[in-house]
Amino acid sequence: MRDTYKYHVKNGNRIVHRGITNDLNRREQEHQAEYPGSQIRQVGRRTTREAALEWERNGGKR
Repeated sequence: MRDTYKYHVKNGNRIVHRGITNDLNRREQEHQAEYPGSQIRQVGRRTTREAALEWERNGGKR
């Protein structure tokens, strides 16, 4: 099931965090505590959890 998003947290043009989630809005709110003023940018399309975990293990690279 393709229910997982890959994302970058950006502060300006700088990527400050990479991750995966099944709820981008909730995750963005959670990141606001650590990175005030940052924004989440979805990377690619929704994918399977397994593929997203592999992407995350590879440092957020395709």
